[in-house]
Amino acid sequence: MTFKRFTRIRLIADGIRRGTSANVATIFALTLPIVVGAAGFGIETSYWYYNSLKLQATADAAAYAGALERISGSDKPTITAAATQSAASNGLGSGTIVVNTPPASGPNTAKKAVEVIVSQNLDRMFTSIFTQGQVPEQARAVALITDASKACMTALDPAASKAVWFSGSTSVKFSHCVIMANSTASDAITLQGSASLAVDCLISAGGVSLSNPVTTVCATPITQALPAPDPFADLPAPAATNPCQNINGNKTTQTIQPGTYCSGLSLSGNVTLSPGVYVVQGNFKINANAIVAGAGVTIFMAGSSTVSMNGNATVNLSAPTSGTYSGVLMYGDRMGTGGQNTFNGTADSLLTGALYFPKQQVNYLGNFSGNGGCTQVVADTIQWSGNSTINQDCSSLGMRNIPAAQSVALVE
Repeated sequence: MTFKRFTRIRLIADGIRRGTSANVATIFALTLPIVVGAAGFGIETSYWYYNSLKLQATADAAAYAGALERISGSDKPTITAAATQSAASNGLGSGTIVVNTPPASGPNTAKKAVEVIVSQNLDRMFTSIFTQGQVPEQARAVALITDASKACMTALDPAASKAVWFSGSTSVKFSHCVIMANSTASDAITLQGSASLAVDCLISAGGVSLSNPVTTVCATPITQALPAPDPFADLPAPAATNPCQNINGNKTTQTIQPGTYCSGLSLSGNVTLSPGVYVVQGNFKINANAIVAGAGVTIFMAGSSTVSMNGNATVNLSAPTSGTYSGVLMYGDRMGTGGQNTFNGTADSLLTGALYFPKQQVNYLGNFSGNGGCTQVVADTIQWSGNSTINQDCSSLGMRNIPAAQSVALVE
């Protein structure tokens, strides 16, 4: 091979190599954005997935917080505020939140539940090469509130010692229901002395203190439970009416009418209460040896007025079985403060319905309950010293179920 021919071949080879390198560079330059974009898309997909998990956790926590607020009896704005605060604490940032109670969709629209829908728009990073639009993400959670049991007696005070207190030689049997205390005190439910108690279960947001064994269906008392809502929180207070009603203290037998008793109500002799709502502005007293009866009656104690029933009186009163105040016999004003209400009477006495005093104490001293054992007590605190049998199967008398030991579960 001559030198000239070798040189020509070498020049051709060098040209091919230079052309190949140029092509590779060109191809690399053209495919680099695709490679970078693919890698970026993979990274961002992982980032979006992580944020979707985080957003779902935020929705779950917010729904749970809203449900706890609902259990405490709060209104919808307060429930919404609790859920919103939870979402903000969990990093929702500039995202949006919608709170529905009950849920606006799904299988729990007719149940006690809180639905939370949270949304966020995420900025793009690598994939902004292809589009500038933000990535929308949304998460939804529903927290369902369920009632573990029904209560015959509920003390609403959140911190009182001996919120429910059985003392002396009392003997009480509660059938098909529990005793509930919202107090977080270590002795929220207390049994002292030789008191005897049979009940499905004792449930306390705090603890229990028992001087002797209690007969229960549950294996042991339930402590550190979620508080129960006020079962009558939605019950409106009856308005006072004019003119003021008065009772004739000189009559030994009389029938009185519903209305507003501006100077209180003191009953002696034989008194019949006609059906309706009685607004008592001042104390309500049933004196010794009085015989008092009335069906379809609701007695509203305005302000800080209190009830006192003498142990020698015979009282037979029952609540309405329908209407706004169905099942409610006594109603203490939520605007009242302090005070003690004493329910006493003979073994022939009957108080059929709910005794509702959310801001006052109920002292139940009599050896009686309601018709078929249908008496409910919901009060700030409760002291029980009488002997009686209480029953929760009272729907036929217009009485509502009182929830106890509610639980919250994320169901959607």
